[in-house]
Amino acid sequence: MHNWKTTLCMLLSVILLLGLCSCRTAAGRTPGQVLDDMNITTTIKSKIFNDPYLSGFAVSVDTFQGEVTLTGAVESEFAKNRATELAETIYGVHRVNNLLVVR
Repeated sequence: MHNWKTTLCMLLSVILLLGLCSCRTAAGRTPGQVLDDMNITTTIKSKIFNDPYLSGFAVSVDTFQGEVTLTGAVESEFAKNRATELAETIYGVHRVNNLLVVR
C-alpha cells in the first residue's frame, strides 16, 4: 500500500511539473522568463532608488524579454545617462530604451 501511494504522489508531481513547464503567457513567454523580467525590473528600481543622483525622481522601469524601458523625468542629462548606466549593469539586460525627459 505504501509503494502505491508513493508512486501516485511521484506521478502527480511529474504531471504537475510538466504542466507548469509547458505554460506560456499570451506573449509566448514561460513563467521563468516572466520572473527573469520581474527580477530585472526590481533590481533596477532598487538601484535607482538608492542612487544619490536618481532617488526622488519619478522613473518607471518596464522590462520585456530583457529589454528595459525607462520613462519619467529627471533634472539633468547626467541623471538620464546615469539611469542607462545602472540598467546596463544588470545581468539579463540586453537593451535599454531611455525615454526619460530632462526637466
